[in-house]
Amino acid sequence: MISRESLARFGAHTATPAKPEMVGSFDMDGYLAKHGFDVNHRKPWHSHPGGRIYELAQCPFNPDHTGGSAAFTLASGVPGFDCKHDGCRGKTIKDVFARYSPGSGETTRVFEDSKAGTAGDKPRVTQSQLLVESAADAEFFHTPEGEAFASLPVGEHREVWPLKSRSCRRWLTRAFYRRLGKPPGAQAMQDALALLEARAQFDSPARQVFTRVAPCGDAIYIDLCNDRWEAVEITTKGWYVVQNPPVRFRRSRGMQPLPFPAGDGSISQLRSLINIGGDKNWILLLAWLVAACRPQGPYPLLILQGEQGSAKSTTAKLLRRIIDPVTAPLRTPPREERDLLIAANNSWVVAYDNVSGIPQWLSDALCRLATGGGFSTRELYTDTEEVILDLTRPVILNGIDHLAERPDLADRAIILNLPHIEETARRDEAELYAAYERERPQILGALFTVVSAALACLHEVRLPRKPRMADFALWAAAAEPTLGFQSGAFMNAYSGNRAEAVQETLEADPVSAAIGVLINNEKGEGHWTGTSGELLKHLERIVEDRMKKSPAWPKTPRGLSSRLRRLSTFLRESGIEITFHDQKGTGGRRCLTITRTAVDMTATTAATAFAEPASSLNQLANIDSTSGGRSPVVADGPPRGDQPPLEHRGISLDTQAPRQPVAEEAVVCRVNLGASGSAQVMGDPPADNRASRSTSKVDSGTTDEQPMSPAEATVE
Repeated sequence: MISRESLARFGAHTATPAKPEMVGSFDMDGYLAKHGFDVNHRKPWHSHPGGRIYELAQCPFNPDHTGGSAAFTLASGVPGFDCKHDGCRGKTIKDVFARYSPGSGETTRVFEDSKAGTAGDKPRVTQSQLLVESAADAEFFHTPEGEAFASLPVGEHREVWPLKSRSCRRWLTRAFYRRLGKPPGAQAMQDALALLEARAQFDSPARQVFTRVAPCGDAIYIDLCNDRWEAVEITTKGWYVVQNPPVRFRRSRGMQPLPFPAGDGSISQLRSLINIGGDKNWILLLAWLVAACRPQGPYPLLILQGEQGSAKSTTAKLLRRIIDPVTAPLRTPPREERDLLIAANNSWVVAYDNVSGIPQWLSDALCRLATGGGFSTRELYTDTEEVILDLTRPVILNGIDHLAERPDLADRAIILNLPHIEETARRDEAELYAAYERERPQILGALFTVVSAALACLHEVRLPRKPRMADFALWAAAAEPTLGFQSGAFMNAYSGNRAEAVQETLEADPVSAAIGVLINNEKGEGHWTGTSGELLKHLERIVEDRMKKSPAWPKTPRGLSSRLRRLSTFLRESGIEITFHDQKGTGGRRCLTITRTAVDMTATTAATAFAEPASSLNQLANIDSTSGGRSPVVADGPPRGDQPPLEHRGISLDTQAPRQPVAEEAVVCRVNLGASGSAQVMGDPPADNRASRSTSKVDSGTTDEQPMSPAEATVE
């Protein structure tokens, strides 16, 4: 046991540790007391250990400002000042010292001592600065819309990601960890990304970013979306797989890679894998596929219709996997335009499954998406900022019902009615998809070959008449020689398909049906003039009461006028002209005139009123588009050297050979409708009809039966 005396002696020889004296510390308490500042609260500064805060009762610069101003000292003893009042905001401790001098050179000693204490130390480098330095090899740019992007080196290739994306954060985190062996802090990452975004916006060039398909000069680039970030370059001389293409592709979540294309295949391999029907459907399907590889629109909407079990969904999936494979190839219809916008922005092909009717807002949005149009919406977490996108995309829809009920949508669509599949002809999905994956590289390479040939021939193609989707028609006509189709085969199939769409749309609309009855019963004159209100009363006498009560019937003159403006194009093709007069008549009445321009003319016969090349009629004669038709006339590849050149189109498959302009083709023919309803095309095109165009004559006949379409005509 130790005695008290021993402890006392031990304590006498033990030195009491002295508190370290802080060099250059400022006596804030003495300074405030010297100048009479009232302090409401004195408290430690928790976010800066060792510092203290002095909340002042009054502002040193304005006695009327009470609260909101404070003096403070850091752990090193350096003083500071801050004020939240508008008139004093930005004032520092130097401004306070200038007004209330601390005296005896204390201010100078404090600041000199604080500088001397850090003069020999190395400047501190923050994590955010290290993150920015880690991105030295990245290339930054911004889109014309102002979105910041980074081109990041990964191995032997570069990847393009938005600066706000998770992929960009992960890349920076990986670079930071490889440098320091630890992950960066969340705030440091946020500060670094903010600085890099500012560099991309103000110190970097503006570049366009593309999804899957991109133009560059006269070439087309298609992103293979593989791990090596390779792309296919398609030119007039062929196609090649390249790495680090000159265009910037962005990739969204769910995009899947395309297979490495093979050059020894045929696009006809696709036909045995899908249920497409006759030659007419096959021609239009290939035209849509080739057009979907174009970087600019317009793109016709591909609508697949048919009964249950006709493989509509499977066909849509296989078609999309050729061009734009994704995790979920088919989706449910969108509930609002914003959902459609997001889907179109994050993929190249937009496909919706099992569509049962299309509401008006979705029909208008799909029309804008097919031919081009701007979409805008409010940016999240902002009040006035707006997101504007100008998108054009290929679209696939499938359903049992007639989907293109509105004329503007039907005018932009290719409607394919898929035939019924017999139970003995069905294939299980495992077998089908296995065969499809084996042949997909050859199909993709053959498609790229067709696109290359279309690029070479496009500037030489001339059409006798241009339909609504003129750019699409020119592109499809340019692909005809390489696809093995005869000249004019596409235009004949497209005109027949459009005529069927016109007829189905008019038959499904009660107003057009009532207009037809009115104009045909108008005392044999085929002419009616009046206001929209008067016309509505006339039409209501024709239709039944249950139709007048249905939502499909317009309830006001304005609603009728709007419906007629939508139907005017299709009615004109069916032989009924509607003219809206801009000037008001007697009594301020704004009238419209309905005139019958052809007697007993239907939408189908209206389409046949134009001359078609005899070769097209010969190719598509006796084809039933709903029963499968005869075997396709499709070439497996370009013509062999011993085959005659395609002189009828003025196109040579040799890209080095000089090209001659393509003359417009015409044919003089007479279509006679017999008592049985069958059509016969009489006469052959004259030998010199390649440089001139003659007007064909159409005899509608006197039979009450409906005339047949060009695809159903028998040719002598």
